[in-house]
Amino acid sequence: MSQVTHLRPLKYRSIWISDVHLGFRGCQAEFLLDFLQATDCKQLYLVGDIIDVWAMKSGLFWPQTHNNVVRAILDKARDGTEVVYVPGNHDEILRDHLGSEYGQVKLRDELVHTTADGRQFLIMHGDKFDQVVQSGRWLAMLGSRLYDLLLSANHRLNALRRRFGFGYWSLAAYLKHRVKDAVNYIGNFEQAVAEEARRRDVDGMICGHIHHAEIRDIEGVTYCNCGDWVESCTALVEHHDGTIELLRWTDAQQVLTSEQPLAQPEPVSRPAAAAVAAMVARAG
Repeated sequence: MSQVTHLRPLKYRSIWISDVHLGFRGCQAEFLLDFLQATDCKQLYLVGDIIDVWAMKSGLFWPQTHNNVVRAILDKARDGTEVVYVPGNHDEILRDHLGSEYGQVKLRDELVHTTADGRQFLIMHGDKFDQVVQSGRWLAMLGSRLYDLLLSANHRLNALRRRFGFGYWSLAAYLKHRVKDAVNYIGNFEQAVAEEARRRDVDGMICGHIHHAEIRDIEGVTYCNCGDWVESCTALVEHHDGTIELLRWTDAQQVLTSEQPLAQPEPVSRPAAAAVAAMVARAG
């Protein structure tokens, strides 16, 4: 894990985030907003499932904090950060617009990132390696709904923990690490990703999708997973020497608590919510 100092903003060469799930009640938008305000980078990669169209089909949920996250990302793009959005399966409707650019945010299916030390990493969401998503959409939707219920329980548990002065803890992540089938699924996914990177003749792969943050070597290939912003609140960051590290923001916040909190962006009207609502309606 990356060591976090009291310097704000935290300056990185590149940042990768995935599986934010804006529009889903379990999204930890407050943590993400704080992270976006506390960091600065040359390149910001949004590695899929940033907007949860699946969740919003059963009812629009778009609080001001979700609007503020969109605003913070657009502000970074406007201020010179290169922002690239690689859609995932929960926001796959955006794949109809690959190659386009909206508000200085580029939409791409995949791309290769070259680090400061010359290594090449293929970036894609990762759902193409998930046989459940690819072979059985109804099963994936059912699994997503059950997962939502688990995250709802996780949200209530952490509300109780905060009342007693305890920090954030992910019940979903705890269970995933201890259920044999889940562990096997994660291992199989990671192997499939590493094999694709090897086939493409790149040094590594950066993906998301499975909500399991990780950096590890798999037979000479560097496998990197961004994690998510519903359970672990993690991001991948590249330092200016090319080193890629995993940053867990719930841990970083504890280090930074003595700093003055950053100002919230000015409240905005709901154009982002309206646009998302229209997008969901078209997807339906």
